[in-house]
Amino acid sequence: MQKALIIIGILILLVGLFWPLAKEIPLGRLPGDISVKGERYSFYFPIVTCIVISIIVSLFFKFFK
Repeated sequence: MQKALIIIGILILLVGLFWPLAKEIPLGRLPGDISVKGERYSFYFPIVTCIVISIIVSLFFKFFK
């Protein structure tokens, strides 16, 4: 339990440190994300962004297991 709390704390710290750099990372605007703009509506589905985040999280958990 203590190890999990330490890891979560370190992750929160790292996210806080790299948060100002998040604007430069193009997540959410990757090629392959679906964006449909109509006259009265807009629809955005970040499919490629979801896949990339899923791969990163999977590798992270596989690395720390």
